[in-house]
Amino acid sequence: MTKKEQLTEAATDYALERGLIGLSLRPMAAQVGTSDRMLIYHFGSKDELVAAVLDASNARSMAYIRAMPPAGSLRQAILDLWSSYTQDVEVQRCQRMYVEAAALGLLGREPYASLIRASNILWIKTLADYLARSGVPGDRTTRIATLVDATFNGVFLDRPLDGDAESRRIIEDLADALT
Repeated sequence: MTKKEQLTEAATDYALERGLIGLSLRPMAAQVGTSDRMLIYHFGSKDELVAAVLDASNARSMAYIRAMPPAGSLRQAILDLWSSYTQDVEVQRCQRMYVEAAALGLLGREPYASLIRASNILWIKTLADYLARSGVPGDRTTRIATLVDATFNGVFLDRPLDGDAESRRIIEDLADALT
């Protein structure tokens, strides 16, 4: 692993723990065992570091989804995906970081807007591949993955306000509606 790759992984761990909003290079550098200047040397800019961190976070969560065993039905696939969002700590942290970046992107802040657009394409493909492995016909996987992703993101945002039981009911309603 190159020094840049090591720094990316350490910076990703740091950002997953503390979040992106208000991210400052000096505390991050101190935590990962380098200086803010060396972070800029390796990444070129804070924006490029943030891009690398978001890419690494997305790669981690997508690897988790790719490793999931296929479900026996579309309904079960949706429920299993939601369980991964709510029960796996690493996936939760990656989702929280995605939501932070998406919120900043929604406000037009770069590099977040561009990064989230690119991330969405990869994430929809990962979900569609999982749905295909779970027996969903190929002509439906991308549309269903897009609906699932949009619903999950909305429910993930509301979950702290609505609670787990209400969130689960919404996901079950989605699963029933799509089957």
